[in-house]
Parts: sequence; C-alpha cells; structure tokens
Amino acid sequence: MAEKIKNYSLEEILSMDKRFRASFINSLGGFKSVVLIGTQSKEGLTNLAVFNSIVHIGSTPPLIGFIVRPDSVERHTLDNILSTKYYTLNHLHQAIVEQAHQTSARYDRSISEFDAVGLTPAYKTGFFAPFVKEAKIQLGMELKEKIELEINGTILIIGEIKQASLPSKVIQNDGFVNLAAAGTIASSGLDSYHLTEQLKRFSYAKPDSPLNEIK
Repeated sequence: MAEKIKNYSLEEILSMDKRFRASFINSLGGFKSVVLIGTQSKEGLTNLAVFNSIVHIGSTPPLIGFIVRPDSVERHTLDNILSTKYYTLNHLHQAIVEQAHQTSARYDRSISEFDAVGLTPAYKTGFFAPFVKEAKIQLGMELKEKIELEINGTILIIGEIKQASLPSKVIQNDGFVNLAAAGTIASSGLDSYHLTEQLKRFSYAKPDSPLNEIK
C-alpha cells in the first residue's frame, strides 16, 4: 500500500496554529547541531542557554554563527555577548541533555542557569566566558560580527574560535573530528534530541574518479 502523502501550500502553513506551525517548520529543517552557549555579564553573573541554530561559516579564519530570535524580550545571552564580546559553545552529550534543555526556561537575569540546572561553570586561563565543565567538546568564541536579518528580525551572531578543547582520541589523522565517538548529540524541532552514528566517510568527490570510503 502506497504511503499517504500530505501536501501543504504556503497558505495552509500560515493558517496553522502558531505553536503547531513553529514546531512543524522547525522540524522540517532536519537534524541540527545543538550546543550550550555560556556567557558572563560584566558584573560577573553567568548565563547558560541551549541553541540549535549553529552554522559553520568558514575555516580560515575559523568562524561559527548562530541565530538569535528577535530582540523583543530580554535576551541574556545576546546582551552578554554584545557587551563582553566573549562566549563559549559546548557540545551536548547524553548525560547532560535534560539539564541542557532546562536552560531554555526563562529564568530571571539574577539566576544563573548553571546553578539552576546543576551544571558547572569552568574557566580557562585568559578567557572571560565560562565553559561547561561537563561538556566533552568546548569552544571559546570571540564576537566578530552581528548581522540583523531584515526578512524576520532575527540576528546572526558570528564568532571566531579562539580556543578548542576536546578528547584527542576523536581527532583523526586528517583533522576530522569524529563527533559520534565523542558522544555529541543532535537535535530536531524545538525539543527533540538524537544520538548520532557515523555511517560512512567518503573521499573528495571528483567528476572522473570513483568515491573511496575513508575508514
């Protein structure tokens, strides 16, 4: 029996209930990188928030971006980044996924999510923002550009990797980082988290050469 397919027009999508539509469209984007972003205010108050809008921008210089929703309510992470220029990206793994998701709750600015969810801020020499001690892969970032997107009012934050900490065993000879071996998880939609498993790696694709699998 053929699988039943439902086609949606733009008009039908826009007529959906607001929360249903948000969940629907967020899921359609596919599996996404998800991290905990650690920041600290100039006054020394730490903040921690889960983000799944992470995107690779470039390797030279090493740049990573993420999207912040319209600044219509208090955005503690954004405020801290803009005022101090520094933040951290911390990969999630299975043991901390529940605590990570809880950071999406709207805590008062005076409350540190580190304390609220039971994760540990860790500081590295010469770096202002806190890392998540429990995270296996930790990146120290410096703000390089803020781009306001006119189409929907969201903000693209682009940062440069200033330092990276990760288990040496997950770094392969050619520089590839095996995230599955590190236990890094992915997300889909607004609230779903997924374990990862590497299927295959392939050689650089060329029109006149067959692909080789990289073991």
